[in-house]
Amino acid sequence: MGAYMLESNSSGNLTPTVSEAGTVLPGYLSVILSVLMVTLVVVVVAGNALVIVAFMVDKTLRNQSNYFFLNLAISDFLVGAFCIPVYIPYSLTGRWMLGKGLCKVWLVMDYLLCSASVFNIVLISYDRFLSVTRAVKYRVQRNMTRRAVLKMVAVWVLAFLLYGPAIIFWESVVGRSIVPPHECYAEFYFTWYFLLSASTFEFFTPFVSVAFFNLSIYLNIHRRNKDGGASAEDEAREDPNSSQLFIHRENSYRLSRDKKIAKSLAIIVCIFGICWAPYTLLMIIRAACSGTCVADYWYEITFWLLWLNSAINPFLYPLCHSSFRRAFSKILCPKRQSVHKRITCI
Repeated sequence: MGAYMLESNSSGNLTPTVSEAGTVLPGYLSVILSVLMVTLVVVVVAGNALVIVAFMVDKTLRNQSNYFFLNLAISDFLVGAFCIPVYIPYSLTGRWMLGKGLCKVWLVMDYLLCSASVFNIVLISYDRFLSVTRAVKYRVQRNMTRRAVLKMVAVWVLAFLLYGPAIIFWESVVGRSIVPPHECYAEFYFTWYFLLSASTFEFFTPFVSVAFFNLSIYLNIHRRNKDGGASAEDEAREDPNSSQLFIHRENSYRLSRDKKIAKSLAIIVCIFGICWAPYTLLMIIRAACSGTCVADYWYEITFWLLWLNSAINPFLYPLCHSSFRRAFSKILCPKRQSVHKRITCI
């Protein structure tokens, strides 16, 4: 989301560093950073492309909850395919050399995709919440593709409205630009009250929501586990052949499934918080003090944590589901799948 270096001039004001930012890094460090950045791009693109391809080739994945995984994979894939590669030269040299127009395009895309990724995580968590706490109603609606698509479109619209208009029109409304020609960052970069308001919708509210869904699922499972175990014991003592035992076994299976969902959501909360909280907090603090109270390297580290989240997502969410694991196996190990089919037929 657009970071740049600052240094103090003789009058005590803050001015952007131009070519100095590129000469500060030793040659070996530039090589190491370049390798790490390119590696991140490869992981983000390959991991999320695998999710997209799996969804295309395996029709069994096409239900409501998996559509949300697809939406997340698309946003994260574009982060690796566009946002990070464009930023790498700027990060290493300290100069934006692609013009003001492309700068705005990059900023809109970067803010849009990062926000969409967050909103998709909330949507996935909400879907898992419904599947556990509203199981009967959820099973009736889980194959309603139209409703899932509408939710997916809503994610992109809300993600754009959060920052897009401000990036495009801020300069026109204020009447001047604070961004030098050789730099690329949003005009509201030091407007702390706007960043605080936007961050409330982009991080704080989503984080609280995901945590709430996770806690609700945990309490629901705990209650069902306690009530189900007691009733099953009573039925078994009264009638060992009771049909209630069958129902209990069915509920036990669902309970086991829901426990896996709860564990995956707990991981979502932790990873999401680790990747987003440092950047969000430092962004607001940095804007409030005009960049004087937060060291540049700390801000840059938290900035890259956001993109690291896009590399983790394709492994964190789909791999928690056996259906995706089977689809990945078909794509990556087709020979093993064909051998397994032949053995099954024999």
